[in-house]
Amino acid sequence: MDLQKNFMFVCLYAVVILVLGSPSGVRAEDIVQGDDKTPKKPGCENDFVLVKVQTWIDGQEGREFVGVGARFGTTIVSKEKHANYSRLVLSNPRDCCRPPKKKLAGDVIMVERGNCKFTTKTNVAQDAGASAVLIINNQKELYKMVCEPDETDLDIHIPAVILPKDAGASLESMLFNNTSVSVQLYSPRRTVVDIAEVFLWLMAVCTILIASYWSAWSAREAAIERDKLFKDGPYELQDTAIMSSTGAMEISVTLALLFVVVASCFLLLLYKLMSSWLIELLVILFAIGGAEGLQTCLVALLSRVFKSAGQSFVKVPFLGAVSYLTLGITPFCITFAAVWAVYRNLSFAWIGQDILGIALIITVLQIVRLPNLMVATVLLSCAFLYDIFWVFLSKMVFHESVMIVVARGDKSGEDGIPMLLKIPRMFDPWGGFSIIGFGDILLPGLLMTLSLRYDWLANKSLRAGYFLWAMIAYGLGLLITYVALNLMDGHGQPALLYIVPFTLGSFVTLGLKRGDLKVLWTTGVSERICQHLRLHPDDIDELSQDK
Repeated sequence: MDLQKNFMFVCLYAVVILVLGSPSGVRAEDIVQGDDKTPKKPGCENDFVLVKVQTWIDGQEGREFVGVGARFGTTIVSKEKHANYSRLVLSNPRDCCRPPKKKLAGDVIMVERGNCKFTTKTNVAQDAGASAVLIINNQKELYKMVCEPDETDLDIHIPAVILPKDAGASLESMLFNNTSVSVQLYSPRRTVVDIAEVFLWLMAVCTILIASYWSAWSAREAAIERDKLFKDGPYELQDTAIMSSTGAMEISVTLALLFVVVASCFLLLLYKLMSSWLIELLVILFAIGGAEGLQTCLVALLSRVFKSAGQSFVKVPFLGAVSYLTLGITPFCITFAAVWAVYRNLSFAWIGQDILGIALIITVLQIVRLPNLMVATVLLSCAFLYDIFWVFLSKMVFHESVMIVVARGDKSGEDGIPMLLKIPRMFDPWGGFSIIGFGDILLPGLLMTLSLRYDWLANKSLRAGYFLWAMIAYGLGLLITYVALNLMDGHGQPALLYIVPFTLGSFVTLGLKRGDLKVLWTTGVSERICQHLRLHPDDIDELSQDK
């Protein structure tokens, strides 16, 4: 790629990647476990939990629905084997604001929302002999059933669960078309740690490892080529373009500051305009970027094997000189990305999304580089504050976490934005995915690539260098993120809140201890003495006079 192509590539995708980089751990079907707007009080102190409603039609297992338990009433059992089978009946009157016409014998009663309080409906059902109440919402979304401010010391001894409107329609159809419909209500607990999080951790670490070694290898090859030019003709070096041979674009302090500002504006725009068409647009952008990244990675990998195809070029209209290897790989990459975009809602489509995402991240880490530790500190510090504000503090302004809403694709009718690496939770009874945003890999990855380039150009061993310790710090920071995620009952966590102090803090501390901080802060590259450069005595005298 030439520098112009790199610049366009970065401008198109980098902002999107960083905007949608967090939070980590948002899972499908998650719901907030607590709510500061509805404080607990006696008789109304349950946590909001997801509830499975398993149906049995004429003794045969039927569909399963998901609802939300109310703040009031008895807690729902967590294990299916402890859940009772109870006959489902339809309330008459439908809203259950008045006593049903028939007495119930431990049945689960299904009622419609509206015309009276949730607690009133539950009390009426309890007095009629119901064992539980299913309240059908008048919308497709779930809803948190709370107590009114003036309600105190409630005496409700049956569970209450709210279901979305479409689930209510399905249950009503079952009741009209079958002789007997029974239900089980239970709320299984999530596993503390799912193996998906382990694989996601390995995926993030390995992506940075690959990108860092590729970047360092390119930098070392450029340094070797530069030394050859010094040897062949030191006075002609100024006429060469070797210093930009890698085609990398370095971030300046101004760009680092501007990048976060633009990312914030773009995130806010996504939040305000979130809809299905916007998700479709992001899918198209991601597919284009993923295809480009996959092509770059495959060409770089296969050119080592098929050297002649990688070094033979043909002129293509509008594209210029293109290698035969690139021509052969590009259709595959485009087809791969297009197939993923079309079938992205299938259960196994996450594999294609992760392949495209990893290739995109690795490619961006080859194109964009941090010149020194000063720029790294500015960029990561701004991203650190950006993550905290849009995940946590934005609730004060918008009454919800802007980052979490955008990451989940709320209000869009879609499954969420595609700029994420995700793996299905294998042992979670609720299913869903463990995810990590691109920014949580890309931003620390820029620091990792800087550390390995410095180590290689300074001829430092793995233990005496910075890369090993920076990678360990990143791994620990990401691990702490998942620990915090589980301690916070699945609330989305800004991964950079934990990763930045670990990585940047360890880098700066180690550089200060070893005496390399000044070089790392200013140039980012150790001083290398060129053995091929020899000054004429007259030049030495002239330099002395200038001093």
